Amino acid sequence: MQTIADKLLVMLRQHNGIMKLTVLAKSLGISKKSAEYWSHYLHEHKVVNLKYPTNIFADPIIELLSDIDPVDDTFELPKKRSLLQSYSVDIDSVKAKINIWDVSGNDLPIYDVILPTIGTGTMAMLNSVLLDLSENLPIDTLDGTDPKKVEDQKVFLLSKARAAVVTKFPDIDSPTIDMFSGLIYHQMYGFGEMEIILGDDFLEEIAINSSHHPMLVYHKRLGWLETTHYVNNEEETYNFVSQIGRKAGREINSLHPIMDAYMPTGDRAAATLFPVSSSGNTITIRRFSRNPWNLVQLIDPEVNCMSIEIAALLWLAVQYELNILVAGGTASGKTSALNAICSSIPAKQRILSIEDTRELALPSALRKNWVPLSTKNPNAEGQGGISMLDLMVASLRMRPDRLIVGEVRKKEQAETMFEAMHTGHSVYCTMHADTVAQVQRRLLEPPLNIPKSEIEALHLILVQYRDRRKGMRRMLELAEVLSGNNELEVNYLYRWRPRTDTFEKANESIRLMEELNMHTGMTPDEMKDELKEKEKILKWMLDNGVNDVDSVGKVFGMYYREAAELVRLINLGKKPEEIFGKIGGKK
Repeated sequence: MQTIADKLLVMLRQHNGIMKLTVLAKSLGISKKSAEYWSHYLHEHKVVNLKYPTNIFADPIIELLSDIDPVDDTFELPKKRSLLQSYSVDIDSVKAKINIWDVSGNDLPIYDVILPTIGTGTMAMLNSVLLDLSENLPIDTLDGTDPKKVEDQKVFLLSKARAAVVTKFPDIDSPTIDMFSGLIYHQMYGFGEMEIILGDDFLEEIAINSSHHPMLVYHKRLGWLETTHYVNNEEETYNFVSQIGRKAGREINSLHPIMDAYMPTGDRAAATLFPVSSSGNTITIRRFSRNPWNLVQLIDPEVNCMSIEIAALLWLAVQYELNILVAGGTASGKTSALNAICSSIPAKQRILSIEDTRELALPSALRKNWVPLSTKNPNAEGQGGISMLDLMVASLRMRPDRLIVGEVRKKEQAETMFEAMHTGHSVYCTMHADTVAQVQRRLLEPPLNIPKSEIEALHLILVQYRDRRKGMRRMLELAEVLSGNNELEVNYLYRWRPRTDTFEKANESIRLMEELNMHTGMTPDEMKDELKEKEKILKWMLDNGVNDVDSVGKVFGMYYREAAELVRLINLGKKPEEIFGKIGGKK
């Protein structure tokens, strides 16, 4: 990206660093007044020297003060590499390209961020804008503790930056003005170049382990990646952490060397200082998903997390208010599966969600009657903390139709959750366990020690599995909890076969059919017909690229309002845009 300021410097270099103003203007194809305007600003920033001769009729002279070509600090990628993925991101009108490379001999793929190139002259003038704004900005505009206020601040600062850019750069187009405004905002109130990485919706985690090693990121589909970005020193990491802490109202120093804080975006940052972390200062940011997983994405052949039959069965279970527990190991996709399942909740019902870290993001159609609750850490004196149990007890007084619990860890939480199931609330939750059998043992045995009669309120157990070697996630097992027997028994419905990477039906449903027959009068054949209908709708969404959470939510909403009409239109071969108008999804 070059402006007149950059072209002016290039022209000076081509003429041994010195030119008369009239000659410079003619060479650039601009007016003498415009050339003087740009030269004046570059003179103020000691990039050029603008000399006015004693004779007022003589031509001013512009002299380049030094060779100020920008230093090329581009990370040099190895020649032996192959491109795994390439896409673009747009953060506040600052566009960047992301290339992910498989590099020969490197343990991790390389995550390479290609930012817009800004010329030296332009950068000098942008720094001028930044300095002017910083000096004239009221201090109370930089408060990062209130999310609504943060958004208002962003709009305010971007508008101020845009007005200043228009004044400094009168001849540039609107997209460039927006980009410059975004760059200024990132430097003034954001995290500089880090904003691009923080804004990549494919990333789940961002980690700085030391200034001696590159930053690492966890990609939704490719797992851990090594970036081309290094922090210069430990002080830079500390400043980054401190900036996050100030915006969140948290403190980190040698007396309190561990910090857990929520960023204004909803992302969660965990940081440590040396010597607690012996390799240096660290920070790990868990990104709050802006484009969360849904059932259509999970059945996509490129993802293959579950089969379309399993997705249809889960949708059926949610529609008829059955209770579901999602289990799995760390980073196995429990929360992603939970979010996908809960996205099919009917919009007319009241939803309360309880999480340690805010991760759920339901379709916009559900947000009118959705109350997301998050735990709160105590302050330095140990006061003011709000636990999962506190929120669970409070939520039951708020008349929820559906209760979503981020993760059950303690006995009191489990008891409250199963009590909610028994009192007529539909509950969806997650738990750490690697198999259905482990879920049974964890619930029945200490420390949870839940009575079998309570556990029978649970209908389905879904287990997620993560293969770290291959970087893939799969639904491992789906089982239903059988009731009325002496022992807690389960009936396995589906299993994943790793050798063929397929999902195999294990048994026909018993409990689900009994429940649906008892509460709706639905026969086994009618249940099978409804499952086939849901499979058809899911496949139609998949084939037509309806795969973002809000668009999938629109389809679910129409299904609950007028299922027969939706199925009729699909059978006629109608496209999503013909039914819903403009609808999101992949291009």
